[in-house]
Amino acid sequence: MARTGGQLLVDCLVGMGARKAFGVPGESYLAVLDALHDTAGQLDFVLCRQEGGAAFMAAAWGKLTGQPGICMVTRGPGATNASIGVHTALQDSAPMLLFVGQVATHMKGREAFQEIDYRAAFGPIAKWAVEIDDVERIPELLSRAWKEAVTGRPGPVVIALPEDMLTAITEVPPVSTPPHISEAFPDPTAVDTARDILATAKRPMVLYGGTNWSGDGMDALQTFCEGSDIPVAAVFRYQDQYDNHLHTFCGEAGVGMVPWVKRMMREADVILAVNARFGENSTEGYTLLNVPDPQQRLIHVHGSDAELGKIYRPELGIHAGPNAFAAALAANGPVAGPWADWRAQGRADYEAGIEAPPQPSPVDMSAVMAHLRDTLPDDAILTNGAGNFAIWPNKFFAFGPRMRLLAPQSGAMGYGVPAAIAAKVAHPDRTVICFAGDGDFQMTGQELATAAQAEACPIILILNNGIYGTIRAHQERHYPARVSGTSMKSPDFAALAKAYGFHGERVEQTEDFAAAFARALASKTGAVLDLVISDEALTPRSTLSQIRAAGQAAQRQP
Repeated sequence: MARTGGQLLVDCLVGMGARKAFGVPGESYLAVLDALHDTAGQLDFVLCRQEGGAAFMAAAWGKLTGQPGICMVTRGPGATNASIGVHTALQDSAPMLLFVGQVATHMKGREAFQEIDYRAAFGPIAKWAVEIDDVERIPELLSRAWKEAVTGRPGPVVIALPEDMLTAITEVPPVSTPPHISEAFPDPTAVDTARDILATAKRPMVLYGGTNWSGDGMDALQTFCEGSDIPVAAVFRYQDQYDNHLHTFCGEAGVGMVPWVKRMMREADVILAVNARFGENSTEGYTLLNVPDPQQRLIHVHGSDAELGKIYRPELGIHAGPNAFAAALAANGPVAGPWADWRAQGRADYEAGIEAPPQPSPVDMSAVMAHLRDTLPDDAILTNGAGNFAIWPNKFFAFGPRMRLLAPQSGAMGYGVPAAIAAKVAHPDRTVICFAGDGDFQMTGQELATAAQAEACPIILILNNGIYGTIRAHQERHYPARVSGTSMKSPDFAALAKAYGFHGERVEQTEDFAAAFARALASKTGAVLDLVISDEALTPRSTLSQIRAAGQAAQRQP
């Protein structure tokens, strides 16, 4: 069957199982858009309003589903706008395919209109970047791109598509199935050694992370840790992968790391790190473990051998996928040791810390989170972007086994709204709640139009305190009482929501939240609740005035 390169590309994506593509149209890939005309119900194009929002949606889709999130953008500014989602997918280890239109092959190298060298531009922030300049290689290179995105340490792949290649005619058949690559299986001797090391510990802990867990794999890890009574912590923004209600779960190692998790990581004599990369935020700036040789005995398990010994030299490095390793670890039953009190203290600290004190604010987020913990369904999906507000869903919510958290390890503002839309596209019947700051929301708030058009409308809680909270906190610590560039004036968010077809309300006091949230849940069009938050409630346990006073005191010290 003769077809264009654009049709062949779309047929390959359908064959490999892609269901949705997020994007903004461009003349550089019209042949692909034309092919998508005929795939409604198989592979649907979700029309977005800006390429950054589209790329965030694809990154979130990959993190949520484990399948590559598909994003399609035009050349030049379309690609550079989308780069924020590529970087986020990289740091999240989330599978993603970014398709970028490219100038025709006979124009390359002339700095033609909107021309970019995509291998050079995306090489540092993508797992792989490739340009397809031969129409007959589309099936080969798309299959490889899919494989690269989902195996080892998952991540984003960028595929550039010259315009004339997409319009060329070929009779090469498309691929009809995704590439099936079994994850690396652990050496049985290494698993036995890991169990022996754990059995000799006095204060062991498990640190886990990553995106490519299966339900069976996480069940196996939970079974082993529960049976062995070993405390567990998540790396930054992956606490949703482990049932937070289990007595072994002790919290998250991430930004604003809670004191007891810091203590546990410092005092542990054995750390089993499974599928976790050792990022800055999960190591308190690489201070909780010595570089390169930790004082703790370290067992590091990862599906990518590039992560083993990358920063910390493990006593035992195991190149294995997380699910295969967890199954092998649990197969011989639990281990036992004298650490019951150690685990119990970690869990007690977690349970005591899940509730914040009352906040000095018209809307008290401590009370809001208590209400959400009590009322959200057991399969709810929470999302957030970046800012001080993100501490609420990240530190004061307990995730059950069917709940999910979509939050960027990259600290990218604007991620929460597109992620919530992608979650609603993937799971229309589930409750999706986005937490956004007033500054964070305004990065990608125009994607409410995408949500309305796609009929994928989440509930968005805007924590509106009139400032860029994270930067103001740093500013008051280092330059107290010298406010510059961190105060903002915002629109009427409730009115803006209504303009996009959403239910919109401004909530001005805590006692009004429950009823407003009930109305938001009942809305068929999605909802935006504008929560009035005092700038004094800058962090759950320190006010703006206290942070400023501490900064002033530090400046007075000789």
